[in-house]
Amino acid sequence: MARSPRNKTINTGLQEGQEYLHRCVDGEKLPDSVPVNRTIHGDSLQVMKKLPAGFADLVIADPPYNLDKVYNGSRFSSMNDEEYKAYTEQWVCAVKPLLKSNGSIYVCCDWRSSLTIGRVLGEHFLVRNRITWQREKGRGAASNWKNSMEDIWFATVSDDYTFNLDDVKLRRKVIAPYRENGRPKDWVETEDGNFRDTCPSNFWNDITVPFWSMKENTEHPAQKPEKLIAKLILASSNEGEMVFDPFLGSGTTSVTAKKLGRNYLGIEREARFCIWAEQRLEMAEKDRRIQGYEDHVFWERNVTEK
Repeated sequence: MARSPRNKTINTGLQEGQEYLHRCVDGEKLPDSVPVNRTIHGDSLQVMKKLPAGFADLVIADPPYNLDKVYNGSRFSSMNDEEYKAYTEQWVCAVKPLLKSNGSIYVCCDWRSSLTIGRVLGEHFLVRNRITWQREKGRGAASNWKNSMEDIWFATVSDDYTFNLDDVKLRRKVIAPYRENGRPKDWVETEDGNFRDTCPSNFWNDITVPFWSMKENTEHPAQKPEKLIAKLILASSNEGEMVFDPFLGSGTTSVTAKKLGRNYLGIEREARFCIWAEQRLEMAEKDRRIQGYEDHVFWERNVTEK
């Protein structure tokens, strides 16, 4: 069946995507130095053993949730709590030495895996916060509440860490503007309306999950939005620093880092996902827009993409 012309979903196959796959670094043949601005095709637990200590300023990890899920033919099977804790412990212990002493880590999870991940992170890092974001999507449940929230744990190696507050303030419309001596107080009056830039909380309801008419959308079953990852990168890294993702998936972390002027490195075991990541990185050469983030401002809800 032919797709709608407005359907921008990336689903390039292995055969047609060989050009992109050849751009990736073979995880079994790593160079002596850290590959910069590259995608590594390989198993993250094995590859991380070969990477030098302290090369990353920021880690953004989106490991498999403790669910039965198929990733391009590879199945991740749910475990009991102790098994999933051991799995989490394994990759956390592998990634920790790769962070600088002033580095930060964010870990994505759902409500169930969040209980385990928060506990493990607390044993190895200084946990700073737990962000909850609204997915907007979720299947209805006949005998339970619909699951439409996910968590992101924020932790640091030490008390010396980066947090760029002004870069992640949220622009909100002012409905009942307050004036002092006839002038706006803590808000700005513009032709497009009245706005206030506010400090971000740990609950985010301004995120849109990628869908078929968005350029960033792929057929990855658990793709994160660029806007979501942009907040993490802007808050906890500076331009030119290294952002590392050990579970790259379809490339959102690398693509967003590139658009925001950071260096990046990602590991992905599925060849087809590596292809999509490289395809999106190529697209970012010409178009560095992030939907919902414009002119250094995060808006309350994503704007419609032109």
